[in-house]
Amino acid sequence: MNRPVRAVSRAVLAVALAMTFLVGASTSAHATVYAQIEGTGSTWSELIVQQWIADVDANGMKVVYTGGGSTKGRKDFSQDSTDFAISEIPYQGTDERGQADTSNGREYAYLPIVAGGTAFTYQLKIGNDLVRNLRLSGETLAKIFTNQITNWNDPAITKDNNGRKFPSLPIIPVVRSDGSGTTAQFTTWMDKQYPNIWRPYFGQSGLTSYYPKKGDRMVSQAGSDQVMNTIKGFAGNGMIGYVEYSYPINANYPVVKVENKASYFVEPTQYNTAVALTKAKINQDKNSQLYLTQILDGVYSNPDPRAYPISSYSYMIIPTGAQDPRMSTAKRQTLADFMYYSLCSGQTKAGAYGYSSLPLNLVQAGFQQLAKLKTADPKVDLTDRDVRSCNNPTFDGKNLNKNVLAETAPQPAACDKAGAGPCGTETGTGKPSTDDDTTGNGGATGGTGNTQGGGGVDTGGTGNAPGGGTPSIDPETGAVTGGGDTTTTTTGDAIYANPTELVAGRTSDQRTFGWLAVLELLALVLLPGLYVVSMRRRRGGQTGARP
Repeated sequence: MNRPVRAVSRAVLAVALAMTFLVGASTSAHATVYAQIEGTGSTWSELIVQQWIADVDANGMKVVYTGGGSTKGRKDFSQDSTDFAISEIPYQGTDERGQADTSNGREYAYLPIVAGGTAFTYQLKIGNDLVRNLRLSGETLAKIFTNQITNWNDPAITKDNNGRKFPSLPIIPVVRSDGSGTTAQFTTWMDKQYPNIWRPYFGQSGLTSYYPKKGDRMVSQAGSDQVMNTIKGFAGNGMIGYVEYSYPINANYPVVKVENKASYFVEPTQYNTAVALTKAKINQDKNSQLYLTQILDGVYSNPDPRAYPISSYSYMIIPTGAQDPRMSTAKRQTLADFMYYSLCSGQTKAGAYGYSSLPLNLVQAGFQQLAKLKTADPKVDLTDRDVRSCNNPTFDGKNLNKNVLAETAPQPAACDKAGAGPCGTETGTGKPSTDDDTTGNGGATGGTGNTQGGGGVDTGGTGNAPGGGTPSIDPETGAVTGGGDTTTTTTGDAIYANPTELVAGRTSDQRTFGWLAVLELLALVLLPGLYVVSMRRRRGGQTGARP
């Protein structure tokens, strides 16, 4: 190869190497390194969490979550065997069995993730027809789950249903056998609202995560899935149990309309839950171990006719220690970006799954808790975390004083009032029973389809009719039209247990890789030509040298 060709080749190779170095440096400076994170805990919130996990997978975030109950989640977190936990109740110090219930010294924070209602799903048939519009007062429910009401023909049940009589059929309560946040929520409500019924049965005051199963009437199952499957099973006629509303929604199964303080029977739709939680009080003492935990007394007694009385929200327990043995920059970044999506765009899917979106104050509080990840590791990127660009259906980014979901919640139908009805609309559909056609679910007063002699079978149809809806929110999903996710990320290295690392690109990365593509194209065009020229000159030199 002669000198000019050699010089050109060297120059091209030098440029290629320099550009490759710059691209590599730029990529490492701007790419986001994610590491797989793992958690266990609540089955109450598991369905929506699994949906969020599926949503972020396309962005390179790998999140693994296994239910098992809130108690298991808190215990796994305290033993450093998971990166996060989800629970409906905070650490209690000592649980009702006398066992330690603490983080075992691991630094943590509670982060609200989703709201919802504890629902009572049941199988009650008259002939082959499934009753789908059962109504029960809180007192009746408390007596059913403490063995004081044991048959579906009990006069208290007949009274709750405005004179409808159900056949003589034993009531079989289905309760949780594992340590459950759902059980804790239910028993907290009974302890606060019906202490004279609950405490003699329990033997003490307060909540419990382990339901005290007494006698042979009750059936116990581990996990919300098993409770739901048992009730809707072949032998489930007469059964009633408690689960998060999302489970009967997904199973297309009815739920009890529970009487609230305004004497209306309502189910835990996203609207009724959102209204109820406007009376929730939140521990705002940042120095308290119970910071951001819920005080629900006002929810239980909310006088709004739309409020579902057994409404609450779930927490993620996140690690905040700078020296946490499981955490790395990559894991903290994955956790931060996963929760940013969950608190914002992910909340638009809550209604369709039977949950209710978090209100503004809880989203802002969630951002404050996520900031502790950056305090533990300054490399974590939390830029652009602004509620005004957070696509959450509960609030309007242009007017943060409005609770959109609560304001758009329809009033209950007149036939849902105690002493009236009952309504003929089916429950467990996620749609409100209302006389207000603006939700797209009106027509509830179009006949109950029930008579006393018929035993209350729902044969009158759902009564749903097309409606206009509101321009700012989808009445079925709760999604605000428009907007988008503004998740941002940063660089970090995994340092614990060889976690899976995934790189997700940003706009700057795309520009960098664009230059790399151009460089590769130039190399493909120029280098072969230079190679051919050099080979020809070499052959020419060899030919001229022959004798």
